[in-house]
Amino acid sequence: MLRLLATACLAAVLAAPMALAQDWLVDPEASSVTFEATAFNSPVTGEFADFGAEIRLDPDDLSDARIDAVVRTGSARMSNDNYQAAVTGAGGLNPGDHPAARFLSTDVTRSGDGYEARGDLTINGRTREVALPFTLDITGSRAVAEGAFAIDRGDFGVGGPDWSDVDQQVTIRLHIEAEAAD
Repeated sequence: MLRLLATACLAAVLAAPMALAQDWLVDPEASSVTFEATAFNSPVTGEFADFGAEIRLDPDDLSDARIDAVVRTGSARMSNDNYQAAVTGAGGLNPGDHPAARFLSTDVTRSGDGYEARGDLTINGRTREVALPFTLDITGSRAVAEGAFAIDRGDFGVGGPDWSDVDQQVTIRLHIEAEAAD
């Protein structure tokens, strides 16, 4: 009888649905990380060509959610050669000394119709807490997330006196498509 009860309990535990966070693999060809600022009273945009992330997220149980995203700062691309040189130079993102920027979430929560990832953003060796609101649509094994947040570039040591015609605020926009990992 004891053996039958133990077997029944084990079967019940194994059959119970487990709330495990899903790992997601970013599709870099379908995803984008862009940025926008204002220079000389005109919008200026760019994108990062090299980025990736380790994402663990179950929208029904955010307790184990984790986002660890890295952008290669030297991969910033802008259509204007002067802006390109400034952004990827020593006074900009400084990829020679700081080849990557990183966002590491500390908390992911529901927020209105979407979500919010709070975490530490490190650019140029300077770390600040940021909040990233985003939407998430999961269809089958494919997830699409859209989000945007603004930073003060001065908080991260981006730009100097010769950047006086560039607004301090930079908006970063994310379009991330990912496949569920097996």
